[in-house]
Amino acid sequence: MIMTRVGITAAASALPDNEVETAELQRRVAADSGLRLPDGMFEQLTGVQRRRMARDDEYASTLAVAAARRALDSAGLDPLDVDLLLFASASRDMVEPATAHIVQAALGSQAHALDVTNACNSFINGIDLARSMIIAGRAGRVLVVTGETPTRAMRRTLTDMRQARDAFAGYTFGDGGAAVLLEEVSRGGILDIDTETHSEHWEVGGIAGGGSRHPRGDEHTYFSGEGHTLRAVFEKVGAGIIERVGVRTGLSWDDYRHVLVHQVTVPYLERFTEITGVPPEKLVPTLPTLGNLASASLGVQLTRIFPDLRSGDRVLLVGLGGGVSMMTMVWEKA
Repeated sequence: MIMTRVGITAAASALPDNEVETAELQRRVAADSGLRLPDGMFEQLTGVQRRRMARDDEYASTLAVAAARRALDSAGLDPLDVDLLLFASASRDMVEPATAHIVQAALGSQAHALDVTNACNSFINGIDLARSMIIAGRAGRVLVVTGETPTRAMRRTLTDMRQARDAFAGYTFGDGGAAVLLEEVSRGGILDIDTETHSEHWEVGGIAGGGSRHPRGDEHTYFSGEGHTLRAVFEKVGAGIIERVGVRTGLSWDDYRHVLVHQVTVPYLERFTEITGVPPEKLVPTLPTLGNLASASLGVQLTRIFPDLRSGDRVLLVGLGGGVSMMTMVWEKA
């Protein structure tokens, strides 16, 4: 039996024009809260120097549409050439309908459209689902898009330092979008996928509002989380899942042109590199200038390296998401 090879044939990203320095963000929060925060605290603890923040009239779908158009243009394709459109993002325009329909209406596509949501692993999960649908014969070409606006969930006014600690992960965020096209390829493609899920830690962090537990109330619309616990979980399972990739595929770090890792904070990325042995020179750092882009992180990194990749180059993608889940994907450019 000949297995269908599915690869990524185009990649693009979109970023808001509005850039905010982390020092300025801290000044705004401190002033609005009436709190005295140590100078440089946000930047020192996160490593984020600045990030892009969507305007009030820019939405998750806005960023996804911009990235999707660029990906289609780079491939010389029309939106009507797409069989399946997946909006794979932690952010969305609204609870209902699926944001995929908003994206599709703007693009002018007529594909089957649906949302894929799994925190910061949404985009890589979307790529996995797209591959599966192509292998199953349900689609020939799939457009996977994400539009992330997590800065909307930053708590802008703090009552005390206890609340600041609970809300602090939100100050790592930046906004952005990404898109990839997947279709059958003659060589290379997605070679290996692995996942690991530890749902017992689902309460560690997230945005509680908008669902049936907390349908209303501003208090539940802010991101809150216990960063140390989340980091401990990732450290515990991260090395193991990457070791499994090596055992299954026989590939070592030397076999990868790049290693793309979801980036939360600079200290965490440094620690992740230490415990997994990822050569730092193979990483594509975006965190200092763009912040934590949620599920768009891997897509933006991929877009940056895509033009320089040659046929046969391999890339390892490592996803980390609240819930808690991890995911790895080995992709070889056709």
